[in-house]
Amino acid sequence: MSKVAILTDSSSGITQAESKQLGISVLPMPFFINEEIFYEDVDLTQESFYQKLEEGVDIATSMPVVGNLTDTWDRLLEENDEIVYIPLSSGLSSSCETAIMLAQDYEGRVQVVNNQRVSVTMKQSAFDAKRLADKGKSAKDIREILEAHKFDSSIYIMLDTLYYLKKGGRITPAAAALGTLLKLKPVLQIQGEKLDAFAKARTVKQAKSIMIQAMADDFEKRFKDPEGKKIHLMVAHTQNYEAAEEFAKEIQERFPEHDIIIDPLSLNIACHIGPGALAVACSCEIEEAEA
Repeated sequence: MSKVAILTDSSSGITQAESKQLGISVLPMPFFINEEIFYEDVDLTQESFYQKLEEGVDIATSMPVVGNLTDTWDRLLEENDEIVYIPLSSGLSSSCETAIMLAQDYEGRVQVVNNQRVSVTMKQSAFDAKRLADKGKSAKDIREILEAHKFDSSIYIMLDTLYYLKKGGRITPAAAALGTLLKLKPVLQIQGEKLDAFAKARTVKQAKSIMIQAMADDFEKRFKDPEGKKIHLMVAHTQNYEAAEEFAKEIQERFPEHDIIIDPLSLNIACHIGPGALAVACSCEIEEAEA
């Protein structure tokens, strides 16, 4: 049986400490802060990131350094036969496309998964990959299974501020000013390719209601599982844990059979939406027959 290593990047939200416990390797994502490079969860913690964001420091996301990526592959292949690499969604970064190109030199030993996920749903993909590897699946089989299920997930995010979307050029200054004046709470969605507008709410209560209903609709219409019996359910946030705990309780009332995991959103997302955001996310289970 082939020995398969699972590698993802820190956009998944898996920390370096967790990676050792899980047996999943994590490549730290780089960030440029005042033209100096920092690596997520190495010399850039969640706390220091938000502190710099509050100070108005210029922070830019970046794809992994090519040498860091190939060095990691080479190191893992010293002790493993194959690698499954799960990078940030190709709709949000060019890192996936670059990794696919680099993998061509590894004669099939590195399988790059383009399953278009980020943060908590990407984390679930890494968990699924590890479980499949432990059951004896090859790297190619794992990639094909994960890509076949790439759209079996959803994330809905309520923003606390429009400032960071305006700063990143994702909305116009006029739209941001109007939204701020009207005290709107925009709800965004991620269903594969990218971050998209979903709804506008007047209050936090209304925004949370919209997200919970959207998730219920996905359970019933997209995933054909109204009670979510075969769906993982998560709550995520940007520097907003207490509100996330309260939100999880409200979601639990709608879906009482679920154990809801609470995680911070990865810094790649936080960089574009700022602090104070709340999100609900789901990912369908992979059937045992495939595993």
